[in-house]
Amino acid sequence: MPSPSLPRSAGFALFGRLVIGLLAAATLLAVPAAETGDQPDASVVSRISEEGLRHSQVMDTLSWLTDVHGARLTNSPGMLAAARWAIGRLQSWDLTNVTAEPWGRFGRGWSNERFTVVVTAPTPWPVLGVPKAWTVGTGGPVTAEAILAIIDREEDFPLWTGRLKGRIVLLSRERSVRLGTEPIGRRLSDQELDDMSRQRPLAGAQSRSFAGSGRQFRRELLRFLAREGVVAVLEPGAGVGDHGSLLVMGNEDGRTDDAAPAVPEVVVATEHYGRMLRTLERKLPVRLELDIRNTFHDQPRDGINIMAEIPGTDRASEVVMLGAHFDSWHGGTGATDNAAGVAATMEAMRILKAIGLPMRRTVRLALWTGEEQGLLGSRAYVARHFGSSADGTATAEHGRLSAYFNMDNGAGAIRGVYLEHNEQVRPVFTSWMAPFASMGMKTTALRGTGGTDHVPFDQAGLPAFQFIQDPLEYFTFSHHSNLDLYERVPAEDLSRNAVFIASFVYQAATRDNLLPRKPGPIVPAGLPKR
Repeated sequence: MPSPSLPRSAGFALFGRLVIGLLAAATLLAVPAAETGDQPDASVVSRISEEGLRHSQVMDTLSWLTDVHGARLTNSPGMLAAARWAIGRLQSWDLTNVTAEPWGRFGRGWSNERFTVVVTAPTPWPVLGVPKAWTVGTGGPVTAEAILAIIDREEDFPLWTGRLKGRIVLLSRERSVRLGTEPIGRRLSDQELDDMSRQRPLAGAQSRSFAGSGRQFRRELLRFLAREGVVAVLEPGAGVGDHGSLLVMGNEDGRTDDAAPAVPEVVVATEHYGRMLRTLERKLPVRLELDIRNTFHDQPRDGINIMAEIPGTDRASEVVMLGAHFDSWHGGTGATDNAAGVAATMEAMRILKAIGLPMRRTVRLALWTGEEQGLLGSRAYVARHFGSSADGTATAEHGRLSAYFNMDNGAGAIRGVYLEHNEQVRPVFTSWMAPFASMGMKTTALRGTGGTDHVPFDQAGLPAFQFIQDPLEYFTFSHHSNLDLYERVPAEDLSRNAVFIASFVYQAATRDNLLPRKPGPIVPAGLPKR
């Protein structure tokens, strides 16, 4: 298909600005770096930049992943089709060892084929909503009346026994809508970046929990509602924002073999949910027609990670890794979370292959699945291939990994690197960023960030890093929402990001030594995913 990437004039403009930046950085490159081999070769950086900015394929890759294949919920038909396409794309670039590597049991896949919700009385109007993943469908069109049922604890079950059969249940009180008094999207200011570079790490940070304190009660509540014959459950959108943006994830229990009986669960626009509640408060019946067709897919049950390599030369047994998570939620097409990271890291591999310069270490791309359910693919990969220096299970591969670079903070421009409490790499990364200072990449933050696939590497005692990115609309509009779509990804930002990542990977793959590791006890990376 025709590439929707940057027009040729935009590519030349970007390249021109980069050349100016390279000239401005010349004096910085002349300063002795922290270790031998850490001075970036300006001619190599220029070749990487020219290939990545003049001949970028990153937006074409993004469009194939999002527009053509759509959402990539782990083990769904959409994810599997996208994986086959990505493998073919990587093979077409003459990368080696391109494969889908199984990582273990995940569970059933799920897809939604049809969704319509319409209020038919007292006044007809269409409802904006998205079904939760791994919930059942309605088995065809159904019509039922809505009822508000506030059930906050198991002791409330007897109060509602026998009252909910054949009803559509609204479980929450009305939620206020945030006014649009602040900008939806923004970039990091120079002051914010400076503050980040000066911050000390937070002690004792822990990894994000994916279970949630109310998960067991929610499980019992859905079982109760199923026993009572409830037609469906509606809840208001929350978390990301309002104004048409709905935070939609899933019922994790539904993907297991022993999933309990359940009911269709639907997230609807906060404004529409509020209209229904206010109508019910006036003692008027609210009648809805629903048609939700969901399918569970029993095969495959195992998850996969997509792998590809560029072989090294004299140190081919040593590895530099880069990656992003391939899976997404299903409300949108997973553009900012995380097709942007997938497209940028795939493009970085394409750039490195296209410029044809030998690299001493093997470069390995990893595109993870099961990330949204708890970093499952990357955790399994690290356990199988590397073990951990923390518990004495480290493998021979553990000692040969130089670094893992991850992109998973939306589609905003890369502005620097989180050091993950590894002060020794600061002078190295500072020198690597020098050619890109004029493009805004100049910050090293000692602290870490959590909730992404670099965390299992870091916890295993391996050098693993997440890039600092402009937030744009990520946490206010697109993250896990129905509006996580192609249009939320700026082409200029993503093209630059691929260049930055390719340059970092090249430097790590060609330097004399492996990147330094954190001394002493391992500090877990577990700050919020920002």
